[in-house]
Amino acid sequence: MDHSAVLARYDRDMRENATPDGPGARIERAGAVVRQVADVHGWNGVLWSGLDPGSADRAIQEQIDRFTGLGRGFEWKLYGHDRPGDLGARLASAGFRAEPEETLLIGETGRLALDAEPPAGIRLVRVTDPAGVDLVVDVHEKAFGTDGTGLRHRLLARLAADPGTVVAVVALAGGEPVSAARMELVPGTRFAGLWGGGTVEAWRGRGVYRALVAHRARVAAAHGCRYLQVDASALSRPILQRLGFHALSTTTPYLYGS
Repeated sequence: MDHSAVLARYDRDMRENATPDGPGARIERAGAVVRQVADVHGWNGVLWSGLDPGSADRAIQEQIDRFTGLGRGFEWKLYGHDRPGDLGARLASAGFRAEPEETLLIGETGRLALDAEPPAGIRLVRVTDPAGVDLVVDVHEKAFGTDGTGLRHRLLARLAADPGTVVAVVALAGGEPVSAARMELVPGTRFAGLWGGGTVEAWRGRGVYRALVAHRARVAAAHGCRYLQVDASALSRPILQRLGFHALSTTTPYLYGS
C-alpha cells in the first residue's frame, strides 16, 4: 500500500468532500473548515480543516460560535497529520478537552485475511429492525460503559432512510448478544468505515471481534469497496494489523460543550 497516496485519498474523499452521515444532518463548508451539523442525537463536529498559524485561532472561535449558537456540543476530529502542528494545543487553550488518541487504520479489502469465522456457539445476525438495534445498543452499553441513546437514534434513522449504506451485525451466544459492530458504506467513494466494534468482557479474547471484522470486510468487498477504515483503540489495533490493516495516522477527538 502507498500510505501517502491512500491517506491523501482518504482526506479528500472522506473529510474534505464528506457527505452527511445520516438523515437530518448536513455538511457545511466555511472557509478552510468542513463541518457536520446534525440534531441533538446526531454527530456534530469538524471533519476537516486546512489551516495555518495565522488563521487557526480565528477558525476555532468561529466553530465554537457556530455550534454553541445552535445549542450543540461538538467534536473537532483532529488527525495527527493536520496542520498547523500545534492545532491540538490551540484547541485545548480554547476550551476543548481531548479524548484518548486512536490510530487511523486502513486496509485493502482484496488483501485482508477474511477467513476468520465465529467461535463455536456464536452466530452472526444482520440487524434490520428495532429489535436488532436494541441488541446492538445493549452490547454497546455493556462493552463501553456509555449511554447508547444517540447510537439507537442514529442507527434506527439510517436503517429507515438509507438501509443500503449501513451494515449492523450482532453476535449471539444462544440468544444473548455478546458482541456487535456496524459498517458504513459511503456512496461515491471506494471507502467503507468500520465502527462500534465491541465485545462484552466475558467473551473477549475468543475471536468474536475478529470474526465481525472479517464478516464486514467480505460485505464491503462484495459492494465494490476497495478500502476499509477504522479508528482503532490500543486494544483493537493489533488484531486489525494482523488481519492486514496499516496505520496511516492518528486521530484524537477534541470535545467542546456537553
